[in-house]
Amino acid sequence: MLVWIALTHLPTAASAWVNQPFGFVGAAEGFIFLSALFSGRIYFRIADRDGYPAMARKLWARTLRLYGYHALLLAFAFLVAVPIASHGDRPGLHNLLDFYFMAGAKKAVTEAALLIYRPPLLDILPMYIIFLLFTSIAIPLARNIGWKPILWTSFSFWVLAQFGFRSAEHTFMMRYIHTRIPLNEMGSFDLWAWQFLWFVGVWLGVRWAQGNLAIETWARRAVVPAVVIAVFCFIMRRKLAHGLELGALEFLFDKWHLGPIRMLDFGAVAALLILSQPITKTAAVRPLVLLGQSSLQVFCVHLLFCFAGLTLMGNTSMLNGWQQFALLTITVTGMLITARIFSRSEAKNEGQARTQISSGLTSGRVTGLAAGASAGRLGRRDSIRLASRSSD
Repeated sequence: MLVWIALTHLPTAASAWVNQPFGFVGAAEGFIFLSALFSGRIYFRIADRDGYPAMARKLWARTLRLYGYHALLLAFAFLVAVPIASHGDRPGLHNLLDFYFMAGAKKAVTEAALLIYRPPLLDILPMYIIFLLFTSIAIPLARNIGWKPILWTSFSFWVLAQFGFRSAEHTFMMRYIHTRIPLNEMGSFDLWAWQFLWFVGVWLGVRWAQGNLAIETWARRAVVPAVVIAVFCFIMRRKLAHGLELGALEFLFDKWHLGPIRMLDFGAVAALLILSQPITKTAAVRPLVLLGQSSLQVFCVHLLFCFAGLTLMGNTSMLNGWQQFALLTITVTGMLITARIFSRSEAKNEGQARTQISSGLTSGRVTGLAAGASAGRLGRRDSIRLASRSSD
């Protein structure tokens, strides 16, 4: 999954080939869902073994670690990328940080530290951090009231998000909070929509930890509608690439608000890949297992190479052939070296359970989910966004 993410984010021709190849499913859905799935499984097992206070402490510790990595990425962006972009000859990098230049260093740094300002490429970790904070509340709450009220509440906010709740909430909050940050500078992802995918993942992870996740049975029952949905979305994706206009129906396929068709397609592709385990489990090769075991550090490192790629682009719209090859080679090598360095320490920090689950990223059921879902967070529309913010 992490290799897929990197290929999607890097400014190379490979991005167009790996962007949503299954239809309306990108790496973002997989990144968020799998992170939620693992979080639910790991931290419920901790709660079951050591108690809910211990689980909460470990979740907060994990959240702080994530925030620390995000802070380092912000420091790199503001201390290294900003001086380079300020020369004016690298529009891709400049557009990535345009709010910094518009609002000034003090305001941009302060609001980035508060997870309000979330530039492109640097907006998925804040979403992950925020969702983890709510997970520390949701899992203990589910013990008292069950998961149904939590999931229905989450679903209700997802429905509201389809009708512009994020924009209305932003307008309302700007009346009472002393900040004037534009909505588009608060990250591409609508958290009111994406939280539903997260909490579904956490719920499934908890059921997995309880030994009550008959995922293969569910997938077999859904195989016929899954095939229909997946084929329909695959065809529609190709037609859109050739100029089909959706008009008023575009919101059904919207990535940032996690439209209904995207949710259905995600479930369909996941079900089909779960049933394809005999094939997908062959991806459990050692390098990919290492990437899974240190996924957080590898994800952060690949973002540094994305900044490097945007720097190399200069005023051009795309790197030339040898630059693309060199960037891809160096990025994958850097990711593997990072995985080798951090895999043991990550396994030690998260315990044996984390090691086993992370290894599952590239085998069996989890590989099926990863392959079908995987933070293309950026995809083609993201690449356009990096080149020109006006195309959002």
